[in-house]
Amino acid sequence: MVDQSYFISENNLPYKELFVYGLSVDCVIFGYHEGELKVLLIERGAEPFKNHWALPGDLVNIDERLKKSAKRILHKLTGLTDIYLEQFYTFGNPKRHPAGRVASVGYFSLVKNIDYHPVASSWALQTQWFSTNELPELAFDHLTIINKAIKVLHKKAKREVLGFELLPEKFTLMELQQLFECLLGDTFDKPNFRKKILSMDILTPLNEFQQNVAHRPAKLFQFNKERYEMLQKNGFEFEM
Repeated sequence: MVDQSYFISENNLPYKELFVYGLSVDCVIFGYHEGELKVLLIERGAEPFKNHWALPGDLVNIDERLKKSAKRILHKLTGLTDIYLEQFYTFGNPKRHPAGRVASVGYFSLVKNIDYHPVASSWALQTQWFSTNELPELAFDHLTIINKAIKVLHKKAKREVLGFELLPEKFTLMELQQLFECLLGDTFDKPNFRKKILSMDILTPLNEFQQNVAHRPAKLFQFNKERYEMLQKNGFEFEM
């Protein structure tokens, strides 16, 4: 159950009669696999919205820093650790929580979900990766939170080298295009995309090709991080 001592309340009425003021964090963990953007959800085993799917989130301890709280709660509910979390928005609709005024600070991350194996614990009944295009009915305002996080992700992906770690060490230009289309929520003309990404000079072409494929093997590339960092020092701006 949620520890109600985290709330600041005016009396000691039962939960359903309690009007509370509180602060929570919600973690939007995006996963990328085979060209698809997914989000990690938990099934709630506690009221409110028991047995509903929701983002991993909970109330903040009164003496706890926000990011520390987000990492603690993510670990408590999913077992995940060592995940980079970035704060992206605060959700303060006074009616977002049925018990009262509970604002929530959103954190998001982008991971290769096949590398992470969440396990439900504490009051989470189960965890599951869902496609962002096929989400179940969600608790609270968590659909709003996810949609906002997707918009933030799209904006970041346009101006930052974001997500190369989601690809294999060696990848094709088609795999790279699929990644950018997923992160940006857009589609690109194949020749124009290749011309633009190659003109940035942040890829290293390899003398290697795909293996064990039914079609003509495509050339493999690597992301040249050192080259990218050097270009940045000289004023290079990444923009898709």
